[in-house]
Amino acid sequence: MSDFLSDLQWRGLLASCTDLDALRKRLTEGPVTLYCGFDPTGASLHVGHLMGQLTLRRFQFAGHHVIALAGGATGMIGDPSGRSAERNLLTREQLNYNIACIKQQLSRLLDFTAAGNPARLVDNAAWTAPISYLDFLRDVGKHFTLNLMLAKDSVKSRMEGDGGISYTEFSYQLLQAYDFYHLREAFTCELQIGGSDQWGNITAGTDFIRKKLGVPAWGWTFPLITKSDGTKFGKTASGAVWLDATKTSPYRLYQFFVNTEDAKVCEYLRKFTFLTREQIEPLEAAHATNPGAREAHRALAREVTTLVHGVDALAAALKASEILFGGSLEGISETIFNDVVGEVPTKDLEKNALGGADATGAIVSFGSPITDLVVQAGLAPSKGAARKDLEAGGIYLNNVRVEHTRSVTTNDLLFGKYLLLRKGKRSYAVLRS
Repeated sequence: MSDFLSDLQWRGLLASCTDLDALRKRLTEGPVTLYCGFDPTGASLHVGHLMGQLTLRRFQFAGHHVIALAGGATGMIGDPSGRSAERNLLTREQLNYNIACIKQQLSRLLDFTAAGNPARLVDNAAWTAPISYLDFLRDVGKHFTLNLMLAKDSVKSRMEGDGGISYTEFSYQLLQAYDFYHLREAFTCELQIGGSDQWGNITAGTDFIRKKLGVPAWGWTFPLITKSDGTKFGKTASGAVWLDATKTSPYRLYQFFVNTEDAKVCEYLRKFTFLTREQIEPLEAAHATNPGAREAHRALAREVTTLVHGVDALAAALKASEILFGGSLEGISETIFNDVVGEVPTKDLEKNALGGADATGAIVSFGSPITDLVVQAGLAPSKGAARKDLEAGGIYLNNVRVEHTRSVTTNDLLFGKYLLLRKGKRSYAVLRS
């Protein structure tokens, strides 16, 4: 078990632990039960939540009993940690729907059917909702001093800001502490894990268990993942990178990780993949020697895409990626092609540019010179420039080189609506009918 903890530390997955030596000793005695919480504030988790899921998975693979907690109760309150403003409050119906969606995503990474140590999903509304306000104040609140609650970083930062903090969010740490206490009693849960911004909430739980039950409990936090400039991980210009394939496609997830900053790719390989140390260290060495080869980036993107969406989705993502490197379009699906369309400039074809209906209503295909389409796509400033590029063999239609004499008809449309044009190696444009 020391090897397991050493591996977690080598991967950079330990920020703080309430008593690492005592936890290490406990792990030598047999499996522990641990949990990580996920507030269902949306119908999908995003890549920023992967650390908690992957760390639970590592513990489960090592033989431990893992619990994923969906915050049906705490999700109605909102955790002030790492936030500058209060969350919008959700209805019970919204939360129930979000929890159902999130369980499907958790099932990709956690094994809920394992013979010896199946993962468990619990909703803290099940034990929190029946408690009256007076009972909660008497049985829980009396064990917390305002001095300690106000000293928590998540509270102090909000109190020092312009917006302050509501009593609702101020109470969040009591609810999370009660969760840990309940799981300690109901499932002998001894360890809570979470991001480093959860340290105050987690230690509130370990203190409460010690006061209330007189038994040990541990807290473990992993570092928050940030970009090189310190900004939040998992955000792009178009928004969050979701784990739901309908919100962020496997192709876009793959692209997000393959475009990881050079300075971060080795760190992410350790934290986001299950590649062994013997597999990762050669990738790190290759990256240090020739980062432009992007070997580490591709390994990272492959591993994460497979973990989140499976091998078939990875194959589709790789197929889509090949399109922008001149790969064949044979056998490509419209769904995959649509992912690519979103990555390149797209313009609408002029009406009836490739054909139309005759006087009888029959569809005719009379074609359009390729030079006209190259100009319309913005790949050349004039027909003369387009002709020169064509004569030099530098223009491709649907990733096949074309001659300057070529006419384009409706028969060339991909899925009856797209033309993919390329100039040189990497200048792409799409014309859409």
